[in-house]
Amino acid sequence: MDADIYREPLPDVRRWRRPPWASSRPTTRGFGDRFIPNRGDRMNMNIAEALLNIPRKDESTEEVSPSRAAYRKLLSDTMLQGRTRVFSFSNRPRSPLKSSLEAPTPTHIQPARKRRQIPQAPEKTLDAPDIVGDDRFNVLDWGNKNVLSIALDDKVYLWNATDGSTTELVTVPESSAPITSVSWAPDGRHIAIGQCNSIVELYDVTTKKLLRTLAGIHQGPVGSLAWNNNHLLTTGGAHGAIINNDVRIQSHAVRSYRGHDDVICGLKWSSCGKHLASGGADKLLNIWDVSRSSPLHRFSNHTSTVRAVAWCPFKDNLLASGGGETDHCIKFWNVSAGTCLKSVETGSEVCGLLWSKHERELLSSHGPEKNQIAVWKYPSMTKIAELTGHSSSVLYMTQSPDGCQVASASSDETLKLWQINEKSTEKKAPKSPHMGPTNMYSYIR
Repeated sequence: MDADIYREPLPDVRRWRRPPWASSRPTTRGFGDRFIPNRGDRMNMNIAEALLNIPRKDESTEEVSPSRAAYRKLLSDTMLQGRTRVFSFSNRPRSPLKSSLEAPTPTHIQPARKRRQIPQAPEKTLDAPDIVGDDRFNVLDWGNKNVLSIALDDKVYLWNATDGSTTELVTVPESSAPITSVSWAPDGRHIAIGQCNSIVELYDVTTKKLLRTLAGIHQGPVGSLAWNNNHLLTTGGAHGAIINNDVRIQSHAVRSYRGHDDVICGLKWSSCGKHLASGGADKLLNIWDVSRSSPLHRFSNHTSTVRAVAWCPFKDNLLASGGGETDHCIKFWNVSAGTCLKSVETGSEVCGLLWSKHERELLSSHGPEKNQIAVWKYPSMTKIAELTGHSSSVLYMTQSPDGCQVASASSDETLKLWQINEKSTEKKAPKSPHMGPTNMYSYIR
């Protein structure tokens, strides 16, 4: 029987093979799991990324029409954001694509700013008989209580811009006429009046009473006045003297500045109260420090009388000045460095300068031939508007406390009011009393 067993035929082993996953030997190809590929040391990610992003041969050699090339570029910029492949290896996922064709959400829509229209005609014209037409004097000023003051020969009139009423404040003696300068104190209640006989008087406009007389400080007309605060009044005389007067004390002359040889035509304190700008008929522009008697800077770049000076409200060290009959230039100064930043030719003498309280703009008043007020965009100095209506040089110019109106006066014996900015109707919300670093806890209970 044993012999019969050994005689049975053996199975055909050539027709059966062990499956790869059942092999007892590790395969050399490293298939790994059939769903998750093997990303071991044998797989180079840098090479894989380069192979995915390298251009195909047909892309580099194919001749493409201009229209198809434009379409591909538009598709790449819009859908693929400049990528050549949709799928590529990256350390972090890309931000989701956003089509530029989608309509913006309401939060992204910015309301268009209404274009500002500056009326070319004056809003109001008032008579100004016997006004002194002299570029050495400053007889027009607008106070913080919205009252406009103007000197007409020997009288000072007050025009209330709120109700349109006009009152006469004072008539000076014939020996003091004409009145050469007026200037409101910051409180809008007191006014200084410079006279031809070198006297300066201070009045309370609510009671129309003379409070103080400043005498013996100048020789000749006092053509320029400037307040630094409610008690420090700076006066400019006919012989180049500039005096600081403390109106609270008997010996009111507390400091003098010497740097001009002729009439002081323009005086302005900076908003911080540290620097004073003075322009004179000697063609000089001087910058003074409040605590020094000698000029901090002395500019002789103008070629004519300097009566127009204006400190920039949004940059403390920026000053604008204008030259007279033969100069025609507006110059901008960095008083910290003592340098001229820019000079702009205007085409006519510059009589006055004002910075806008609402926009980054500068207003200038001029002489012949146009006798106009120009509105300039700063710093490009592009002319936005030109307001004409006077028949002689616009020597005097001032603006309302809210910065919406400008008043101009000329030797043509007219006073004109111009609407420069629209009056705001929005009411500011009152500040919460607890929103401060020192009292934020005082209301917590």
